[in-house]
Amino acid sequence: MTSVLIATGQSLQRVGLRMLLEPQPDLTVVGEAAHGPEAVRLSALLRPDIVLLDGRGTGTDTVETVRRLVHAPDGHAPHVLLLTTSDDAHPYGALRAGAAGHLREDATADELVAAVRVVAAGDVVVSPGLARALIDAVRSGRAVENSVPGNRLDTLTGRERDVLTAVASGDSNAEIADRLCIAPTTVKSHVSNILTKIGARGRVQAVVFAYESGLVHPAQQHVLHA
Repeated sequence: MTSVLIATGQSLQRVGLRMLLEPQPDLTVVGEAAHGPEAVRLSALLRPDIVLLDGRGTGTDTVETVRRLVHAPDGHAPHVLLLTTSDDAHPYGALRAGAAGHLREDATADELVAAVRVVAAGDVVVSPGLARALIDAVRSGRAVENSVPGNRLDTLTGRERDVLTAVASGDSNAEIADRLCIAPTTVKSHVSNILTKIGARGRVQAVVFAYESGLVHPAQQHVLHA
């Protein structure tokens, strides 16, 4: 059973999301928060697997909320699925802070439920416009602000760089295995090693790292998917 904390300032949206998620046999809503600080407090108290976070408001507040959720003092780090009204609102900062995925608020009910399950499984879910937002962030210089040390890229083997490039393209482990002619379990091992070496919490942060480090360039327009 995957536990979910809903965090949005709109009471009707909280009701709607609860009505959507609770009938699912593998999902349970353990709480609701009206703003970021309350989401952080309830996350520490209820220890949900997923925090479904409404990204409306200022980008700084959202980024700080994500950072506090995934770097809680007690060590509990829920997967944060960010909901925004547009693809370019502020996904970059929130994803860099540790959010596990990004979805537009106009996603269908089936897409949202599927996204929660994907994120709960430790995989990536992002809206198609995220690649464009990442590219724009790199081009504008925002991507290099407080960027990760470049020498982390040097710790990766050639095969790990190949795998990371494929991850940044949105390929699943099975697709990467087919592309590189290796076993899916080997891909999983490579991904785990990559995350450890670059200090990333998940595949989304690995994608951000790929852009920041220069491994993937803005001219390469990737479409990311779950």
